[in-house]
Amino acid sequence: MSRYFAGTGDLLRLALRRDRIQLPLWIIGLTLVQTATASSISGLYATEKDRIAAQTSAADNPASLVFSGLVSGASEGATAMTQSLLLVLAAAALMSTLAVVRHTRQNEELGRSELIGSTAVGRHAALTAGLLLAVLANVVLAVVSALGLASAGLPPGSSFAAGAAIGAVGVSFAGVAAVTAQIWESSRAANGAAAAVLGVAFMLRAVGDVAGRTTDGGLRVESAWPSWFSPIGWGQQIRPYDQDRWWVLALSLAAFVVQVGVAFALTRVRDVGMGMRAVSPRPPEAAPALLSPTGLAWFLHRGSLAGWAVGVSVMSFAFGVVGDEINDLIGDSERTAEIIQQLGGTGSLLDAYLSATIGLMGLAVAGFAVQSLNRMRHEETSGGLETVLSAATSRFSWLTGHLVVTLAGVTVLMLLTGISAAVGYGLATGDMGAEFGSLVAAALVRLPAVLVLAAFAVLTFGSLPRLAIGLPWAAFALCLLISQIGSTLDLPQVVMDISPFSHVPGLPGGDFTVGPLLVLLVITAVLTAAGTALFRRRDLALQ
Repeated sequence: MSRYFAGTGDLLRLALRRDRIQLPLWIIGLTLVQTATASSISGLYATEKDRIAAQTSAADNPASLVFSGLVSGASEGATAMTQSLLLVLAAAALMSTLAVVRHTRQNEELGRSELIGSTAVGRHAALTAGLLLAVLANVVLAVVSALGLASAGLPPGSSFAAGAAIGAVGVSFAGVAAVTAQIWESSRAANGAAAAVLGVAFMLRAVGDVAGRTTDGGLRVESAWPSWFSPIGWGQQIRPYDQDRWWVLALSLAAFVVQVGVAFALTRVRDVGMGMRAVSPRPPEAAPALLSPTGLAWFLHRGSLAGWAVGVSVMSFAFGVVGDEINDLIGDSERTAEIIQQLGGTGSLLDAYLSATIGLMGLAVAGFAVQSLNRMRHEETSGGLETVLSAATSRFSWLTGHLVVTLAGVTVLMLLTGISAAVGYGLATGDMGAEFGSLVAAALVRLPAVLVLAAFAVLTFGSLPRLAIGLPWAAFALCLLISQIGSTLDLPQVVMDISPFSHVPGLPGGDFTVGPLLVLLVITAVLTAAGTALFRRRDLALQ
């Protein structure tokens, strides 16, 4: 049996060296989010009465339950968890899936595993090293997060419960990625499948929390059964700074053990470089559309776009359905003004909720834009670009093909966001035309902000190819953090303005102004032109 794991230690040391920058940045960033949120609670809510009012409003607010998760009391720690735990849980899951796929399926896709396998390395060594790396990263994240929360003045025991919840969710999704890396043949597909599982887990948790019931005078939400089918829900059910239910950790660990067992079993029966999912045979001759750079780009991106389209439509539809319940909260509540501010909208509470959800989906579409343009770097490092350029294809036309497909893709996704949200809201209220036009407009008005992040990805690809993947994702993460916790932490306006999404009109409900959108489009054009020009002048970087 030991021969299957020979060389695991060496591969783990190699993985640690490769991720010596990425994983520490993940850990430091997530810890800062948790610690900063906990430190801000005393300033935002000076008295227990303020925290009680905030938490009871959150417990009665379906939008807050969707975006922030459970409410578990009115202590400073419980209030901090309501505002930050869900975001950190999802980020820890994403960190783990990317790490496992990077050191398993991506190595196979690039031919590294075949080279390593020619030495004295066991069949399970690569997968074991990737899993050990993910587990180690999550253990460090759990400990550092706990220490950060304790340093903010919160009870140490509950702080370690919060850290354990984060680490356990990350470990459980490492198991998810271990399975998807065996099933799909490309790292993009494996990451996409793991992200789809994360999206389903988020939705199950959201449905369970919204369908739950409030207890203890409205200070605690008892989730319905769908939350217990979600690893994200398991992390919340530990309820740090309230009940500290350590036994819930067993669910995440059990899921991890089962998934790792499945992954090892699949590793033994499949060939290196191949996936368990059968790849359909291609026709003997290429379609005429593949003779153009744009047609080739469409062929490469169509599967990813289809998956994103389904995910965006389902999420937006669900947000639209929940919007009908927001009407019940409009009234003379003392907390209404604060809820509107936290949701990021203006006007009525309904408009604020719809604006916040459309804004969140706009950020998600920006993630597609970054992922789509990262394909260019993959084509460069895998040698595919060199082959294409050896024919009668210029660098400009090749790059333009990917840009055209990405631009069309983000436009379609934003349209689907507005239409799906409008349909969901219309079915819930019985009036299909009530918010249709305003929601479609609200989605399209965020398109320039999405394009700015896409243009930044092009600029990075043209100027800093070795950072062409990490920097755009870092920019995306920064925009996400500013959007989700910027108002909670009362960040300076100069920091908020870093995100292009801070400059778009807050439709529906806000005032429409053309000026900021034109500025964003000009920035997009300048960054894209600069990235294109730099790419045409630099050498190909295969590593």
